[in-house]
Amino acid sequence: MAALQTNGSVLTRLLWARGLRAFADGYVSLLLPVYLIGLGMSAFEVGIITTGTLLGSGALSLLVGLHAGRLRFRSWLLLACALMAATGIAFALASDFWPLLVIAVVGTLNPSSGDVSVFLPLEHALLADTVEDNRRTGFFARYNVVGSIVAALGALMAGLPQVLSALLHVDGLTALRCMFLLYAVLGMACALVYRGLPALRKTEEGRGKAPLRKSKRTAYTLAALFSLDAFGGGFVVQSMFALWLFDRFQLSPMATGTIFFWTGLVSAVSYLAAAWISGRFGLVNTMVFTHLPSSLLLILIPFAPTLPWALLLLIARSALSQMDVPTRSSYVMAITPPEERAAAASVTSVPRSLAAAASPALAGYMLTLSTFGWPLIAAGACKIVYDLLLYFRFRHIRPPEEQARSPRNHLIPGR
Repeated sequence: MAALQTNGSVLTRLLWARGLRAFADGYVSLLLPVYLIGLGMSAFEVGIITTGTLLGSGALSLLVGLHAGRLRFRSWLLLACALMAATGIAFALASDFWPLLVIAVVGTLNPSSGDVSVFLPLEHALLADTVEDNRRTGFFARYNVVGSIVAALGALMAGLPQVLSALLHVDGLTALRCMFLLYAVLGMACALVYRGLPALRKTEEGRGKAPLRKSKRTAYTLAALFSLDAFGGGFVVQSMFALWLFDRFQLSPMATGTIFFWTGLVSAVSYLAAAWISGRFGLVNTMVFTHLPSSLLLILIPFAPTLPWALLLLIARSALSQMDVPTRSSYVMAITPPEERAAAASVTSVPRSLAAAASPALAGYMLTLSTFGWPLIAAGACKIVYDLLLYFRFRHIRPPEEQARSPRNHLIPGR
């Protein structure tokens, strides 16, 4: 009974922290390009700084994942919260390109609608250790539902600087800086949530040993595939997608925030659908056969003749594009030994930052040449290739709960 109560407390606190961070990411990802353009930067410079945020997050996530056994998970999470608070304060104070780029690289800003931060591998490992195999995908879906819904609410806050500017009679840049200070406050609030976690164990591996051994081959293969998906996704991280909407349809931050609010709600529903679909058709099938049509829809968006058609395609894509998120996380944790999960989560999630890091700069350069939407086409093409490679490489590698339902026992390479 005590163990159940402890597990329930861990899950509740992880969901609260995920929600707080998602709220911050929801508005920061939309206001980041607005703030940088307000400082006089070009679309290419916005892309460079966005690249810096992804590159730094990926490197830090990899470092933490590979050394997760040196400190307890709670200690790592508290350190990450301190960095989040410092990032918000520093970004609010800086105005020049180079200082902002340095802060973007070493800080925790997230230009994406999903979670690509240093918190990710730690929370995934804790979540997987806390629930049973047959409930794991459902809890990952709930974790992502919370993130999506609260990020959608955060997106609505993208219009708050405009309201603050009018009510308080301050200039737009000052109002935007207040939003980055709010980001710092939310980082401190996350620390209060994490402080209540029990003194969770370190990873079971001793110091100085390689974190990945049994699952090394499988994790690296998945990491390579996720790199391709991440590279494609980098062309359309929320900050760059918002910049395209600003340029193509002359939308305001408030209108763009409303759009991403609705797409976030649609994505939240899709997370729940993903848990149900994966229970019937398997994790890999769910990942691939929902992701493929969403990539095709992404390619079609630039060809939309009017804003309503573009929004229709965007919402349709949102209903499918995120179903691979909880299923992917659950799949990685399922085929990895418990003692290696923090390292595997880091090694397979880091490509969502590192491989994506080059794409925003390329997207920014494309947008300086044309508002047509070439970054969206490039993203869709990369993602289609990823889907096909993932299916043909991993369709026969099943997690324990699927093996239990199947009369055939599928071997997992590298384990």
